[in-house]
Amino acid sequence: MTYDLPYRRVLHRMGYYNYQRGLIYHHLDEEGSWNSHLANCRAFILNAVKAHQPSRVTVLGSGWLLDFPLREIVDTGAEVFLVDIVHPPEVREQIRELPGVTLVEDDVSGGLIREIWEKGRRKFLFNRLKTPDEIDVREFRPQTDPGMLVSLNILTQLENLPLEFLKKRSGGDEESWLRFRIRIQEKHIGFMKKHKSVLITDVSEIITESSGRVSELPSVLADLPEAVQSEEWTWHFEKKSRDFFRKKSDFRVRAMMF
Repeated sequence: MTYDLPYRRVLHRMGYYNYQRGLIYHHLDEEGSWNSHLANCRAFILNAVKAHQPSRVTVLGSGWLLDFPLREIVDTGAEVFLVDIVHPPEVREQIRELPGVTLVEDDVSGGLIREIWEKGRRKFLFNRLKTPDEIDVREFRPQTDPGMLVSLNILTQLENLPLEFLKKRSGGDEESWLRFRIRIQEKHIGFMKKHKSVLITDVSEIITESSGRVSELPSVLADLPEAVQSEEWTWHFEKKSRDFFRKKSDFRVRAMMF
């Protein structure tokens, strides 16, 4: 799939291009503090490929390919489908000479972006979206047999920009936003459970304030499936830099094979 110009404008207005660029700039600013997280992701995925020996691997949320061992998997002879709503030009250049690699532009949240844009942009009171419960959250439908699925640090990110957009354009309370987040996560997990899969996601955010106070907030709200194999580690997301309020965030990450 290649998005048409009007849809690309939607992605721009909802912040997807800025969000993607922001991730790579943050990675560069951290000067290597993400390296252990990225290495853990790549090693876990390679172990799953060794265990399942798939002929096809589909990556949901391929992004900048920092955390995915693309060349190593290509060397196994498996086809690789990289699925993301936006592929950076640098990634397009990177895969140009690699055999068996296909870029797919698709909304892995099952069309949620278009749904939210159509319902959330209504400005008049009589047809304004009253609650996120009115949003239809669907399961992703791939264009081809996905083979082994890899969901790569995307489960808790699917909701971020849609939620930010909706909070400015609709009604609702904290309970309705919570239900919305859970529905998005449940649909993604439900799709993953239908296939041989690797799910790598942050499960909580560890916030350290300048005073030294530490708190931990769950980021995965839906029930995670039983795993054949799992590992956990800490992603030092802001080891070098802090945010505007002088807080530092780390993420507790879980990798699962099922």
